[in-house]
Amino acid sequence: MSFPRCALLWARLPAGRQARHRAAVCSALRAHIGPVPGGLGRVPAVASASSSASGGSKAPNTSLFVPLTVKPQGPSADGDVGAELTRPLDKNEVKKILDKFYKRKEIQKLGADYGLDARLFHQAFISFRNYILQSHSLDVDIHIILNDICFSAAHVDDLFPFFLRHAKQIFPVLECKDDLRKISDLRIPPNWYPEARAIQRKIIFHSGPTNSGKTYHAIQKYLSAKSGVYCGPLKLLAHEIFEKSNAAGVPCDLVTGEERVTVEPDGKQAAHVACTVEMCSVATPYEVAVIDEIQMIKDPARGWAWTRALLGLCAEEVHLCGESAAIDLVTELMYTTGEEVEVRNYKRLTPITVLDHALESLDNLRPGDCIVCFSKNDIYSVSRQIEIRGLESAVIYGSLPPGTKLAQAKKFNDPDDPCKILVATDAIGMGLNLSIRRIIFYSLIKPSINEKGEKEIEPITTSQALQIAGRAGRFSSKFKEGEVTTMNREDLNLLKEILNRPVDPIRAAGLHPTAEQIEMFAYHLPDTTLSNLIDIFVDFSQVDGQYFVCNMDDFKFSAELIQHIPLSLRVRYVFCTAPINKKQPFVCSSLLQFARQYSRNEPLTFSWLRRYIKWPLLPPKNIKDLMDLEAIHDVLDLYLWLSYRFMDMFPDASFVRDLQKELDGIIQDGVHNITKLIKISEAHKLLNLESLSAESQSRLSGTLKSQGRRTRSTKTSGSKAAEPPCPSAGEKSLASRLVQQGLLTADMLKQLEKEWLTQRTEHGKEITESGTYSKGTRRRKKEPDSD
Repeated sequence: MSFPRCALLWARLPAGRQARHRAAVCSALRAHIGPVPGGLGRVPAVASASSSASGGSKAPNTSLFVPLTVKPQGPSADGDVGAELTRPLDKNEVKKILDKFYKRKEIQKLGADYGLDARLFHQAFISFRNYILQSHSLDVDIHIILNDICFSAAHVDDLFPFFLRHAKQIFPVLECKDDLRKISDLRIPPNWYPEARAIQRKIIFHSGPTNSGKTYHAIQKYLSAKSGVYCGPLKLLAHEIFEKSNAAGVPCDLVTGEERVTVEPDGKQAAHVACTVEMCSVATPYEVAVIDEIQMIKDPARGWAWTRALLGLCAEEVHLCGESAAIDLVTELMYTTGEEVEVRNYKRLTPITVLDHALESLDNLRPGDCIVCFSKNDIYSVSRQIEIRGLESAVIYGSLPPGTKLAQAKKFNDPDDPCKILVATDAIGMGLNLSIRRIIFYSLIKPSINEKGEKEIEPITTSQALQIAGRAGRFSSKFKEGEVTTMNREDLNLLKEILNRPVDPIRAAGLHPTAEQIEMFAYHLPDTTLSNLIDIFVDFSQVDGQYFVCNMDDFKFSAELIQHIPLSLRVRYVFCTAPINKKQPFVCSSLLQFARQYSRNEPLTFSWLRRYIKWPLLPPKNIKDLMDLEAIHDVLDLYLWLSYRFMDMFPDASFVRDLQKELDGIIQDGVHNITKLIKISEAHKLLNLESLSAESQSRLSGTLKSQGRRTRSTKTSGSKAAEPPCPSAGEKSLASRLVQQGLLTADMLKQLEKEWLTQRTEHGKEITESGTYSKGTRRRKKEPDSD
């Protein structure tokens, strides 16, 4: 029987006879439109549900599954075939059927077997119901089933196959969970590097504190080898080895994210290369490889780069330099590769003493002193106070360009320069050779980001304290003995306690999804945003106990920033891996602008970039101007970074590098006159340093420590003790502590106060208008209609 003939006969049959002839009609339908999902009649207890099971893996976090939109069907060119075969559906009857379907416990349980927990089931049903009720015409199969249910010729459970099909459309992850788990399986990372596994490497761990000569011995081996690679954590360190190597007559190239320098006149690669650890090649064979600061394998954001270098470098000898805390982990990791670790221990070359008295006043400063702060506001405040005392200081902090840091270090080290005091952040912990007699901790409290991406404000760790304190009295400096103390008397005992603690052993190494893995994820989830792909990847990922997945908040921030720009997945991934400071609005907007230009296929030329940054730039007149120049320097860094990934779209790297050097000079002049800029900023109320005076700072660390003790003691007290105590005259309020730590300014505090008062007023109005809502009514159980 032909399909048109079947349809014509079916339409003429009364409802009772349609049920009896359904088998014949369905055979014709199958011939034209394929099998009817689930057949007809009651849905069995679906035996295939187990095929979707995850084989004992952890249940996914379904809150990460973002539903896709499935639009209702509009009028069909062929007309409503289902209505011609049966009859038009009564929307009110269909709505009752769907609500009955939703409330059935058996259906909810069946949905759970397919990965639809209560949240996903509810969202899928709302979408399914809207699709059914808002479509002009439905597919023939579902139309027939709904018609049969209306006439009691089928059971409401027969809708489940269609509901499941719809659920998989809006949540495509349900269809491919097993494949996604295989793609995101990060177990056994050594197998990712077959070239390294094909050779038997010799692993030598140079263990010791700062200024122990461990890196020196590794570098000597590097310089004497026929070929070698140095992998450092900072551009400054890569530059230092690059210069030392070439000065020693060993031709060496430089590779960082923003720079490539070849020393051979014909452009041929030299046998030695100094690079930042992220840029090392795991495909090039070397005789000797040096991985510096191996303890950073635990870094929440960058640890993956050290893991990759450790497992993947193809070198006959791999020399690791770092803290003893990493020995056990490295030994365990190398056991999985079948490689033994030789440990060479080093002791500090010069003595270092923790003093029994704090500095207490900047009047007690001596030549060779370095005051270590953990916020820019403290840097500004201390520099200003030193200048008031008629002394000159050098300033080093993290966001300064490398050239400016080196210039300030040179100024401080120069015995003929009147500058004898250094004010710095923990940026001095690596990459700079400084002639420091005494390290003075202005505070022991440092904001940090944990593995979950959460901000924490806690005392510095033993590892951080040792790294910074070790800068005093270095072997190569004129001070052969180092001293360490604090600014405030209350902090001194805590510093001694921190320094005397054993360094916690490192438990796990960082991992990071590759572009190829994300591309495979996107193949299965083509309509999912890159940020959401990352979330799902991390959630599905499986790692061995010796590894963890690095925090990817910065990557996701960039992904969300450029999500609306049309780019291929690979290009989008590269843009998101670009290192940017997300606290700098101009840098973030520049990434957005660069991505937009790229999507339009408009090359970012030197002339365009000059207009964009409004070159030529004037010397800074205040601190805000200086910070703006630092942000522009970061933007030029971003251009250079992208120029090595997209050479045709960022074609003028050499011109931009010359421009950046010129900008570095302008910033150097600004930092040289930083106290004048601070003074002008204070005069124009652009910078408020009153709350950051040394007197108000004096009890910060001690107060936080004592608060920690009080918090622990009140946990065991009664409910009265659990109430937050009102700050007494001698205690600092939360607001003043946040200002002291540089997390709030006076203007921000005023704005927060205004917003709080506004919200309080609005909340009071809402309570007044709502009357006795909370007393006289009870909420009904949520129905699907509420969405």
